[in-house]
Amino acid sequence: MRTRIALAAAAPAIACAVLSLTLATAARAQLHDPATPLAVASKVALRGEANGIAVREMRIVRKNDIIVVQADMANMGRTDRTVFYRFKWLDNVGNQVGDGESWKQMSVLGLGQQTVKSVAPTAAAVDLRLEMNVEPR
Repeated sequence: MRTRIALAAAAPAIACAVLSLTLATAARAQLHDPATPLAVASKVALRGEANGIAVREMRIVRKNDIIVVQADMANMGRTDRTVFYRFKWLDNVGNQVGDGESWKQMSVLGLGQQTVKSVAPTAAAVDLRLEMNVEPR
């Protein structure tokens, strides 16, 4: 009987430990550059490490019921970086809209900045994610 009570009492602590380990793993997978504002980081899906690339600003406007986005990527280091990126457009429940964009490649020179632009495929898109992978050049 005492063993059951001890296990029942330990269950919330174990659940909290598992949850914190899961959250720590998820946070490690999405490490963005500290120069990226948190509001912008919520729209960025990194595949790997940022390697010194920060998305400094993201401007999102709706023109004729279609979303248009521009994002400024800055290289915080002195060495050139190659960035592979694409925009993923989402509807009001989080499902992908359209067939998806192909990956695009761009070089960002050391201490340089580049602006990327995209237009939503349909008016059904209400949100977006900028997926990116950064590699040393």
